[in-house]
Amino acid sequence: MPYRILVVAPAWVGDSVMAQPLYQRIKQYRPDANLTVLAPDWTLPLLDRMPEVDATLRNPFGHGALKLTERWKLGRALRGQFDQVIVLPNSLKSALVPWFARIPQRTGFVGESRYGLLNDFRVLDPKALPQMVERFAILAEAAEEPLPRPIPAPTLHIDPASHQAALQALGLSDAQPIIAFCPGAEYGPAKRWPARHFAELARRLVSQGYAVWLFGSAKDKPDTSAIVEQAGVPIVDLAGRTSLAQAIDLLSLAHLVVTNDSGLMHVAAALSRPIVALYGSSSPEFTPPLSKQAEVVSLDLECSPCFERTCPLKHLNCLQLLEPDLVESAIAKVLTRPLGTPSNPYIPALPV
Repeated sequence: MPYRILVVAPAWVGDSVMAQPLYQRIKQYRPDANLTVLAPDWTLPLLDRMPEVDATLRNPFGHGALKLTERWKLGRALRGQFDQVIVLPNSLKSALVPWFARIPQRTGFVGESRYGLLNDFRVLDPKALPQMVERFAILAEAAEEPLPRPIPAPTLHIDPASHQAALQALGLSDAQPIIAFCPGAEYGPAKRWPARHFAELARRLVSQGYAVWLFGSAKDKPDTSAIVEQAGVPIVDLAGRTSLAQAIDLLSLAHLVVTNDSGLMHVAAALSRPIVALYGSSSPEFTPPLSKQAEVVSLDLECSPCFERTCPLKHLNCLQLLEPDLVESAIAKVLTRPLGTPSNPYIPALPV
């Protein structure tokens, strides 16, 4: 019988992507292991595109919900099905189901004093493991073992047929080179580049022959609508119109992705898209885009990173003062110039 591992996955889209190197390491060490991931509904399209994941279980518990009886019932239903569980969130609640399931080896960081719930607990050294992806990946190692580097990069696998299906479903064409904008950030406004800057950049790119597509959830619709209105040029606003599965497939068609530090930034990196990543209140030292084709743009002000959802100083200078010219310079570094390209080095040859 194969070794059966359950991973309790994080709820954030970006963190879900950053967990994939852990899955890769698990399969590297135990090629015959059966890997099941317990995850919220909205992250399942990501797991469907990770070949290391053999099965998924729906995590029905929303953020902050204790639901002790329901957790006990789920844990009881899982008894005898797994040899080990790796718990990625640091909350006490996330360790309850594995404990109720009586999984023999329960691995994770101490987190919220989970000594009784985990029996293979680790103490985090944030200086030794400064990045989130490292903190996930080391849980594939035995206790006290160092993290082998380099860490494999997240890589989402796309079925080519899904490109055309997504394009057809939304009435889109990929005849022009596509620039994807991801102006949202679920964490809060202190991570969102202003709409007026996105609008100015869109005007410049559309004038150079690009199609600009805006990605995001329904919550991002006010921001994307403001970008469309202020830009005054044809832009495709997909906020709230796509499922996450469709957004992944369409992002894989982008020639370039300009994005805040968000879940979609990590999705674009895992799709090997060239990225220009904009950082305000967060830190590229902690959650960088895991790609060699990424340029990070940050003003590195004295007050940042503050890791706050809203600017505590009420000015948001870390993003307000980050002008489109800086982003254009970053674009020039990320994109190479193919033969026959116009004079601007970051403009690809347009279709004939």
